[in-house]
Amino acid sequence: MTPVSSHAPHGQSPLRTVQVLGGGNAASGAHVRSLAAGLVARGVRVTVCAPEDAERAYGFTGVGAEHVPVPRSSDPGSVAALRAACSGAGLVHAHGLHASFRTSLALGGRSTPFVVTWHDRAYAEGPRAHFLRVLERRVVRAAGVVLGTTSALVDRARRSGARDARLAAVSLPGPRSAPASEEAERRTPKVRAELGAVERPLIIAVGSLERHRGLDVLVDAAHAWQRLDPVPLVVIAGEGPLHGELRRAVEARDLPVRLVGRREDASDLVAAADVAVLPSRREEARSTFAQEALHARVPLVATRVGSVPELVGDAAELVPQGNARALADAVTRLLADQEHRESLVRRGVRQAATWPTEDQTVAQVLSVYDELTQPRPLA
Repeated sequence: MTPVSSHAPHGQSPLRTVQVLGGGNAASGAHVRSLAAGLVARGVRVTVCAPEDAERAYGFTGVGAEHVPVPRSSDPGSVAALRAACSGAGLVHAHGLHASFRTSLALGGRSTPFVVTWHDRAYAEGPRAHFLRVLERRVVRAAGVVLGTTSALVDRARRSGARDARLAAVSLPGPRSAPASEEAERRTPKVRAELGAVERPLIIAVGSLERHRGLDVLVDAAHAWQRLDPVPLVVIAGEGPLHGELRRAVEARDLPVRLVGRREDASDLVAAADVAVLPSRREEARSTFAQEALHARVPLVATRVGSVPELVGDAAELVPQGNARALADAVTRLLADQEHRESLVRRGVRQAATWPTEDQTVAQVLSVYDELTQPRPLA
């Protein structure tokens, strides 16, 4: 790893950074924890401003960061709390659109270097869509550097007026390789037995039960798999507002689908699957689920939306979004063709090797910090 500086010169105090997280999704929360751990290990002081539930979920203090509870964006006290937390910081780094906007308000009038990471695109329709575009323009013009986790997000930041927008593909925290064979042999049968997939194929999807995730399309596709022998079991792990609708659709047609709620062992579910499915209707910026599937050497079927093709390359079967027949046919072909499944697994190993490690991600971010905080030589 290329060394990068983390201390101020001439024996001054080490750089103090404030990381601002508005709650965000699982990927951004895991990234901030990973980034905090890497920065602390390099001698950087880290304060994480995030809601209490984010601290409980990701344990920022457990990696050596200070946690300052900051309410979510709907709380009128959030900007004042951020302003106080950022006092005396050498650099502030906000993650996500709403957290970045509140941070720009908190930093108003200060010369503190400001970095923004866009992990995903915020979506809305009607008047709210215009409001989000206004927020985007305000944020990117306030930031010294905007980091986008996908090329599409970098392009969007530039179109919104960013002075400096760069690609910064964040890593998937945790192990980057498949479990040792003996461990997998012990764990996988237990997981499959618990789910009821001992002698039948297991198809896994993980994500919040929201319309844009496309899980209703996966449920529709399961109808086609009832004619297979043995009938595959579809397991959907996650919680959300679509739960009731999905449950009623499953019960009405007596589909081979289990809704298992939120699972702490989601990675084990993925590793136990014969096929992983990502049926999203819209942008999935560096989908954690897709990365876990390829790392676990599980064949992936995903919709051709947003940055998914950029992330997975040729290591997944890509289908049109919203098309249950295309999704069903792709999974059916994979289940019937072991050679093709093995080919996808080999491609997945190669593709995953191109993704950044946690060390590489931290090094890239810290190099940006150095640019913004180190004294520049006089011309």
